[in-house]
Amino acid sequence: MYKLIAIDIDDTLINDDKEVTPATQKALEAAIAKGAVVTLATGRAYASAQAIARQTGLNVPIITYQGSLVKNLMDEKVLYKRYVPKDAAHKLFEYCIQHDLHLQVYIDDKLYAREENQKLIDYCSLNRTPYYIEPDFEKLIEQPTPKMLIIDDPDYLDKLIPVFRELLGSEVHITKSKPHFLEIMHHEGTKGHALTFLANHFGVDLNETMAIGDSWNDHEMLEAAGLGVAMGNAIQALKDIADDVTLSNNEDGVKAAIEKFVLNA
Repeated sequence: MYKLIAIDIDDTLINDDKEVTPATQKALEAAIAKGAVVTLATGRAYASAQAIARQTGLNVPIITYQGSLVKNLMDEKVLYKRYVPKDAAHKLFEYCIQHDLHLQVYIDDKLYAREENQKLIDYCSLNRTPYYIEPDFEKLIEQPTPKMLIIDDPDYLDKLIPVFRELLGSEVHITKSKPHFLEIMHHEGTKGHALTFLANHFGVDLNETMAIGDSWNDHEMLEAAGLGVAMGNAIQALKDIADDVTLSNNEDGVKAAIEKFVLNA
């Protein structure tokens, strides 16, 4: 039986109406009743993710910031944290200034940007996240941040990835959570690293873990897990490396996967 289940939030656990359906909620509760630890693994900030976690009744550590922060829901104790290396953060900040790119950083679980624009407004509306404007952005870069995020045209971001790999080096992890979101973390700030950490934390073998996701930022945890499940609405590249493909997020795909591999196992 799968003893640890890690589930992405956006376009995976929640449907397009941003809701966890009653049917999916019931499946989560049934898996927990059967003895599984059910957690969330998201690129969202902890403040944003914990609201959904509490809504679904979870009381375990959750994986946030793509894996850069694992934090208890009960007492909010930090179990695992990785920050963007200071040198890389400075280089990225300078590049974004020179090329007029929209950059967001997270300090103490708050989202900051240099200026208010439509990219920031749309992003925060999507994740229901408050934001703060800090024109003196350089002083923020001096502080530890688990994630830096650039929003732009998907094709342009694809061209930036090799540029950033060369500029920032192997100490960072670069991924896309959505086509127009490019995210930069510590190289150990991945959902795969965080899942491995949680498996050790709970004394669970990785073969007894299950991960469910829809986007490329989920591939490390799908590859690390004993069973990697891609949503029906997942990008093709994730489906190609998954062990199984379930229904879409609008068809209770998480519920279907849990029923197939946990409840009916």
